[in-house]
Amino acid sequence: MSTRNFALVFGIVFLVVGLAGFVPPLLQPPQGGAIAPGEPHMLLLGMFPISPLHNLVHIGFGAWGLVASRAQARALLYARGVAIAYAIFLVAGVMPGLDDMFGLLPLHGNNLWLHLLLAMVAAYFGWVNRSPATR
Repeated sequence: MSTRNFALVFGIVFLVVGLAGFVPPLLQPPQGGAIAPGEPHMLLLGMFPISPLHNLVHIGFGAWGLVASRAQARALLYARGVAIAYAIFLVAGVMPGLDDMFGLLPLHGNNLWLHLLLAMVAAYFGWVNRSPATR
């Protein structure tokens, strides 16, 4: 797969996930059935903690991916940016006090392994993959 195709696929997936976070039937409250005060997140598909800001971050990465997929150099920058950003999100997610970014961006729970996977795949396309650009 080319880096441009990676950017296109990740862009579409990020957009879909970001928009899905605003669809009530796909959301569940955290375990215990109620959201605690100061805890504005829900669980997407009952597994991934999200918040409105989290959804907007996904939509932003999705839009960036779609735009970046149009040129090889931009797609490479996108892959590297996603790898770095999601590695930072992963590190923040394991640090007490930063794991929910002050109640705005939940980075804990199942988001940890997902952010690790996203960072690793993006790093591959950003620094390792050398497939030719698609025309």
